[in-house]
This record gives sequence, structure tokens and C-alpha cells, in this order.
Amino acid sequence: MANIHPYRSVLYIPGSNARALEKARGLAADAIIFDLEDAVAPDAKAEARATLRAALQEGGYGRRAKIVRINALSTEWGLADARAFAEAGADAILLPKVNAASDIDVLGDIIGPDLPVWTMMETPLSILNAREIAAHPRVAGLVAGTNDLAKDLRTRARPDRLPLILALQSIVLAARAARIVAVDGVYNRFRDEDGLREECAQGRDLGFDGKTLIHPAQIDIANAAFAPTEAEIELAERQIAAYEESRASGQGIAVVDGQIVENLHVVTAERILAQARAIRDLAAE
Repeated sequence: MANIHPYRSVLYIPGSNARALEKARGLAADAIIFDLEDAVAPDAKAEARATLRAALQEGGYGRRAKIVRINALSTEWGLADARAFAEAGADAILLPKVNAASDIDVLGDIIGPDLPVWTMMETPLSILNAREIAAHPRVAGLVAGTNDLAKDLRTRARPDRLPLILALQSIVLAARAARIVAVDGVYNRFRDEDGLREECAQGRDLGFDGKTLIHPAQIDIANAAFAPTEAEIELAERQIAAYEESRASGQGIAVVDGQIVENLHVVTAERILAQARAIRDLAAE
């Protein structure tokens, strides 16, 4: 199985903050969302666009995935954002306020055929249309916008996020069906390490690839939570070896630690090892 890019930690960086843009070059985040939307005041949008474009063209972000969140195309800034970053060194454009797959066609016409699109899943309509949005040929990733979802759904905040579970599972289901990336929403209390650790574990167990973050202090916890453990890597290696040995002897299954190992378990084991390799490669840059 080929190496896959990890998305354990996906850090939001304001596109208007030159100091943060410089600091991000040395952070251990797997991916960066350079934000031109919520993190930038209306009267600073044009300046932020120019600042971010210059930073991306300067480079220095290594193998971190560089994703630009533009303003919604329905705003006065969205079209200019899309045009400015169609060819500015970004790896993807993140489109907010997506309600249907047709919204992506509008962006695609502006940025051309090659630049991947990620979408914010932050409205009730986006969740109801998650399957069609994820299946769009331009879409490479879904990002849960849990704060906006909670607002629109009128839910109350709970540590277990029970009111949002259906929406979160819908995002993961759609992403897995389309074989694209799914990233969990932010954890707002960035000084609460235990709470972040618990929410990362929940997101990982739901099937997300990683978590969006609002502060660099959250990176290490997310990286640890969404990475395979040494025990998981060791078990995956033993499962693959046992299955290959079993197949060589004409059998279709193997037994490891008292549990049956079939082809589906091998597929999971190979994915774990591919993820571990990708993490090591990213750290070694």
C-alpha cells in the first residue's frame, strides 16, 4: 500500500497574521488551513489575501498540506479569494458554507480543473447532502464545522457531543464512501488538554483522520491521538506475516493472539503501517 499523507493535526492560521504564517513553517502540524474567512476582519480581507499569497509563494512549509479557506462565494470577497489562490502554491481550496454539490461546480469553474477542493460541513443542508458533496469528483476532503453546526442545530454543548453525533457520523460515512479525507471539528477550550485528548479519542474512534485545531499547543495531543500506537503497529506486522504464511500453506485464514485474521484484517493492518510510514516520512523532512 502506498504512503498516505497524514492529517492528524490540521491547524487554522489567520491569513492576515504574518508572524503566525512565519511560525507555522516550523510547527509539527500535518496540515495547515490558512484562513481568510472567520479569522480575518472584513476591513482586513484584501490585505490578508495579499499577505497570504506572498507567504505561500515564498514557501518553506515543507510537506505540510497547505489548504486555503476562502470566503464564501456569496460574499463580496469570495470570488477574489478564489482567483487569487487558483495558482499560488496551495494544495487545496477549502470552501465554506457549502450546502450542495452544485456549490463546488461554481468554485471549480474559477480555480481550474486541477486544484482539489475541500468543503466545510457546517450547515444542516451540508449534512443532509453529505453523500453527494463527498462524491463530487473535485472534492478531496471534508472538514466538520462543529461550532456552526451547533449554532444552526440549536444544540447545547456537552462533553460527549451527543447532539452532534449524527452529523459527525454522516461526515465520516460520506468521506469513507468516497474514499476522501475527513477531519473533525475544533476543540474551543485550547488550554484544556484533558478535554482535548478525550475529544480527539472520540473523533478517532468515530473514524476521522484527524482534528482541526485553533492553537499550536494542541498539535502534539492530536498527533498522538490519531497516530497508530507501537502496539498497533507491532500487531499489524504480525497479522500480515501470519496471514502470508497461512496463504503460502494453502489456507485462507490465520490466527494471531487467539483471534482469526482474514483478508479484511490484513487490509486494515496495511493501512496502519502505511499511516505509520507517512508519519515518519513527514517528521523526517
